[in-house]
Amino acid sequence: MRTKATPVTNIISALTARTQFGQIMQRATEQRERFLVGRRGEPKVVIMGVDDYIDAFAPTPPELAAMQTTAKRAGTRKLTMRQIETEITAVRRAAPTAANSPAKPKRSRR
Repeated sequence: MRTKATPVTNIISALTARTQFGQIMQRATEQRERFLVGRRGEPKVVIMGVDDYIDAFAPTPPELAAMQTTAKRAGTRKLTMRQIETEITAVRRAAPTAANSPAKPKRSRR
């Protein structure tokens, strides 16, 4: 589960980003820090963790969050892929589809 800590933005040079990239990646993912990388005093790029990016630019829709909460309470979020595939197959068999319904007779043109 992601924490909702306020991201910290650090301003660093391109040289620092290049020489300490592994440490920067670790801090961005584990401590939710953001890094504004500049070259010659001008900001060029931002380094941030994927979870931070998703929270900032692609937040979970309320409907999906509600479904996730319900699944967590019901214990269904721990299904294996095999169990999920079995459920999908059962629903597909039960639901009438165009492929499973008898073909309608074609009208003749007069």
